[in-house]
Amino acid sequence: MQTGRHLYVVADDEHHLGVLQADGEQPVQLVRLLPSDLPQDKEQRKRRKPDLEALALLPPHAAWPHGALLALGSGSRPQRCRAVLLLLDAHGAIAGEPRVLDVAALYAPLRERFGDLNIEGAFASGTGLHLLQRANQGAAVNACIAYPLADIVQWIAQGGALPPATITPFELGTVQGVPYGFTDGAALPGGGWIFSAVAEDTPDSYADGRCAGSALGTVNADGTLLSLEPLPGAHKVEGIALLPDGRLLMVTDADDPGQASALLEWRAQAASDSISAGISAGSSRAR
Repeated sequence: MQTGRHLYVVADDEHHLGVLQADGEQPVQLVRLLPSDLPQDKEQRKRRKPDLEALALLPPHAAWPHGALLALGSGSRPQRCRAVLLLLDAHGAIAGEPRVLDVAALYAPLRERFGDLNIEGAFASGTGLHLLQRANQGAAVNACIAYPLADIVQWIAQGGALPPATITPFELGTVQGVPYGFTDGAALPGGGWIFSAVAEDTPDSYADGRCAGSALGTVNADGTLLSLEPLPGAHKVEGIALLPDGRLLMVTDADDPGQASALLEWRAQAASDSISAGISAGSSRAR
């Protein structure tokens, strides 16, 4: 996620937000989101982690005149039904202390709909806040859950009655017999959106599994899937950010605390307006 000169990365097994400068000249800085520290033991860490999987940029509101970042837990376990709100200043930098939100009420009707709830991506467009439900081997259902933007922002700010959601299911196919599942999304000009998807060989939203492949796809403003293009290599892409110049940044997750995540850059070979019709050519490089 980019705001001004700042890039923000949320991690599912950390209590911190990663902050980078867009020019890449400074090392990653960590901003604490939640108190205390997680255990170093992998299994204990997995049980206790907040599973913050999605990061969305909210538009200005009376309570945050320069916009805000919203980090969302996946909802796959009770302790993962939290969100963290971070207000921004006029330059896109974090202003003030993080606010921890209980989003159990938001997730309760979604859990009834999907059973194995796993919110992995979130992004705001001109009219809505979109949450992406990720499929797995045991529940191969991907969906985009869209809320009217002004109404859901008001709910985040003040609570009250939840606005109605529009739910659109997606069939993304499989690779090596493993279904693709949404991992993140970003708005495109004109109302469409771009997304990342991973085929992870796991029976549910809790267990990790072998990555059979990653892909990028596009959806138009009417909710129609336009493209799904496999990415080269064995990168497990779990986060994307579309920059103003048309470049797409991607973050990987190896599910291994001993292996650092990679920041990848995708350069489309066509003009930026062709991204809206689906990225069909390009190259990626790690940096």
